[in-house]
Amino acid sequence: MSTPSPTPSPAGFNPLFPVFLKLEQFRVLLVGGGNVGLEKLTAILRSSPATAVTVVATWISPALRTLAAPYPRIRLHERPFQETDLEHHDFVFAATDDPELHRRIKAAATARGLLTNVADTPAECDFYLSSVVQKGDLKIAISTNGKSPTVAKRLRAMLEETLPEELDTVLQQMTVIRGQIRGDFAAKVKSLNAVTAELTGGPAYESPATRRWRRVATGSLLALGAVVAVAWKKR
Repeated sequence: MSTPSPTPSPAGFNPLFPVFLKLEQFRVLLVGGGNVGLEKLTAILRSSPATAVTVVATWISPALRTLAAPYPRIRLHERPFQETDLEHHDFVFAATDDPELHRRIKAAATARGLLTNVADTPAECDFYLSSVVQKGDLKIAISTNGKSPTVAKRLRAMLEETLPEELDTVLQQMTVIRGQIRGDFAAKVKSLNAVTAELTGGPAYESPATRRWRRVATGSLLALGAVVAVAWKKR
């Protein structure tokens, strides 16, 4: 049985497959120690600070050295790139200002089946770095399919300013609530509706027991009101 051909993507469609990697379980090679290398390393450490990163460059900036210093799994090698540097790595970042070196790195990495990110050359990239918004455990990745990193950064800045820090608290509380809810899926949905009704301004779900006690309480209040009214007339 033949495998069906994928449907062609429509114009303007972003075909990138979004994933969140446990990067600390992989090994990363970063070639470049200047501003571009610093930018890539900063992005890696911001999201996955426990990642093992090997940096190879003919010159490593003081800023990159300072950034790397607190992280024991980062190794710095101030020397020219060698193809043997690719061994025992899973991802490669080519982050220099030398296009010819980038082509060499890309060709050698592809021959070894390694995924490569080539700075400022989207066509040569196997993957892109997204702009990331993080509020505790909540993480939002933004992609423009390599078309405009500037737009992605502006969207990130807007979301960072707009989304409240309390979102992480909500996330943690919803996790606890989910663990405490018992019963089948329909019952869980009704219970969650009751919990979130106040946030949406809609009517809250009442269980049968809650409705029964509400009728009893309402009836008692009405009876009490009638007694008070009769007593007032007899005064």
